[in-house]
Amino acid sequence: MENIDIGKKVEKFRKEKGYSSRELARIADITPSMLSQIERGIANPSIQTLKVLAKALDVPTFSFLLEETNTEDLVVRFNERKNMVVENISYELLSPDFTGTLSTAIMNIPPATSSSEKLLEHKGEEVAYVLEGKIKVYLDEAEYILEAGDSLKIPAYMKHKWENNFDGKAAILFSVTPPSF
Repeated sequence: MENIDIGKKVEKFRKEKGYSSRELARIADITPSMLSQIERGIANPSIQTLKVLAKALDVPTFSFLLEETNTEDLVVRFNERKNMVVENISYELLSPDFTGTLSTAIMNIPPATSSSEKLLEHKGEEVAYVLEGKIKVYLDEAEYILEAGDSLKIPAYMKHKWENNFDGKAAILFSVTPPSF
């Protein structure tokens, strides 16, 4: 919770509402001096003061307690992708990490390679898009050959497997929620 600056959030919400410091202090029934100290980070408001400010600003009380997201941490540069290799299949993580509820990666499958020996399942649902090459996908009892531009959705707990029996590399862009590998 080191990224939380309650005072800055109070000030941001106040300015979004178009209130001056004096107006918000009057509406919230606190002194302008106290509001100024809160906004500058000099004073820590009590929970009761946060509730009063939240009501005056028409925002949920918890909105003051949410951590700030550093937007730089959301960007993944091409040459800074996290890569992992599992039995000749490489994965390039397009998401910054595995936190949150969604993760996206590119799976590169060389010829004569499959994602697993048998069909596997996981709790997350998956959407995949073939970027390059051809790939055979097994979905329960069915088999499909997908080519560049094709896509599919794999529901949670559906047994599946990827298999490249073709001459060239296959590259599949996929997103899975929740993240799982």
